Formats: sequence, C-alpha cells, structure tokens
Amino acid sequence: MAKNRQLPDVQASAPDVSVGLSHVGVTGVEKLVTLEREDARPVVLTAEFEVYVDLPKERKGIDMSRNMEVIDETLQAALDQPTYQVEDLCGEVADRLLEKHEYTSRAVVSMEAKYMTEERTPESERPTQGTLDFVASATAREGEETHEEIGARVTGMTVCPCSQQMMSARAAEKLEDLGVEEADVKAFLREVPQAGHSQRGHATLTVETAGTPGVDVRDLAEIAKDSMSARIYNLAKRPDEDHMTFEAHANARFVEDCVRAMAESVVERYDGLDDDAVVTMRQSNDESIHQHNAHAERVAPMGELREEVSD
Repeated sequence: MAKNRQLPDVQASAPDVSVGLSHVGVTGVEKLVTLEREDARPVVLTAEFEVYVDLPKERKGIDMSRNMEVIDETLQAALDQPTYQVEDLCGEVADRLLEKHEYTSRAVVSMEAKYMTEERTPESERPTQGTLDFVASATAREGEETHEEIGARVTGMTVCPCSQQMMSARAAEKLEDLGVEEADVKAFLREVPQAGHSQRGHATLTVETAGTPGVDVRDLAEIAKDSMSARIYNLAKRPDEDHMTFEAHANARFVEDCVRAMAESVVERYDGLDDDAVVTMRQSNDESIHQHNAHAERVAPMGELREEVSD
C-alpha cells in the first residue's frame, strides 16, 4: 500500500438528492473565553458555540473538522490579544469560516455563556450573586458587512393582573360586608395590592446591527430585568421577601406587558442607535396555575419601534 495515498474527499462529491441546505455545522462546542475589562479583573466565561455554513445543492457535505479548526484558531488568537466583546469574537469566527469554505456564501456563529453578577438584596442589603446569560451571534455573507448581535437572558418574577383584579373584587366585597365605607375600601386597595398568581419570567433582549452594535450587554440585562413585575435574588431575608412580593403585586404585568416595557426602555435608552438596528424582545413565563407556559415576543427595526412607542 502506498504510504501517501490520497484519501477520497467524500464531502465534495455530489449528493444523492440535489437540495441545498441553509445550516450545516456543529453545536455544543464549549470553550473558555476571557474578556478583558479596563480597571477590573478579566471575566472568564464558559461559552457554548454553534457554528454553521450554508451548503450548495451540488455538494454532499461540509468540512466538519475545518469548522473546529477555525474556532480553535480564532479563540487562540483572542487569547493572544485583548478581547472585550463576545459579539466581535463571533464576528471574527464567522468571517474566517467564510474565508475557509470557498463553496459557501454565508456563515453563522452563535454563543451563549453564563455570567455571574454581584448584587445586594433590596432591603437587608446582604451581598449575593446572580446569574444572567450572555447571548451573542454573528452572520457573515459574501460581499456584505458582517452583522453582529449581542444581548442577555435574565430571570425575574411576574404577577397576573387578571387574577389580581378578581382577588381585588373579592376583597372589596368582603370589606363592604364588614361595614367598611366604599371610599375606605378603594383607598385600602390602592395602598395594598391584592394577591395574584405569580410566574417565574424569562426575558431575552438582543440588538443586532451591521458591524458591532456598540451597546453594553449589562445595560440590556438591566432593561430586561426591569421589564418584569419584580427582580428576584438568590439570597432573601424576610424583609427582602416582603419587598419582592409587594413590588411584584404593585406592578402586575402580563407577558405582553413585559415585551412592551422592554420596547419602551430600549427606545428611551438608545436614542443614538441606528434605525436599521434589529431589536429582539422575548418573554416566557412559567405558569403557576396552568400546565402550559405563556410567551410573547417582538422582533423589529429600531426605527419601527421608535414610531410605535412615540404613538
């Protein structure tokens, strides 16, 4: 047997069925990513990547090992020089994928990583830690500027306004039966929000632009947290529990309200963001009295959101 026998390139052969594919690649690729910060210690993330290219109809498969090689090369290059933004890292990988796969016209890279935050509880002011998910992606197309996306996924608490109104009506009826004047009943219900069934909410907020979005992922996380009825904390003493419960019931919101709150806050916060920037706002609530969950989302250009919010 010849020592240097050329092995067949099966991936480059013609497929049995000539149909092009939009996404072919690898998922579940875990890597350590170090983000440098000015005047602070670096942030080390355990990130999970998904890497795809499109495949023309005349080719049987992609060079799967080449995708892994590109990721390793790019992440190693990131370790050799300061990296500040995960979306730029995704963009660099997508650009390299496009260069190394001569048969493809589009490369997509996405990344998720858990980020630890330092917080203080709202009443007892005890130090605690929280988590949020970094969400980043990039899409490189032949002959076009690479688009990058950055955002966050956070967890909070919501209270259903509908069930709360039913409980308020029940409370008003009972107070009137006890002889409490109608004006006093209304005053009491204004000051003490009534019970409503609660949910754990999951808010996702991302911004995508041509090139680097130029927004801070931690700012997006704050907007997403504030879009729900109340924030939640890993540590909670009794005063903190009282604070969270009261705040949530005083700010009851449907899943739709949370998405609209994100839209309003994004418009207020990012007046310099280009009208073509695409904003994704997504809210999913784990229902407490149903076996199903509630979901709402909106994906829209920034200019469109500005018009609707101003109306």
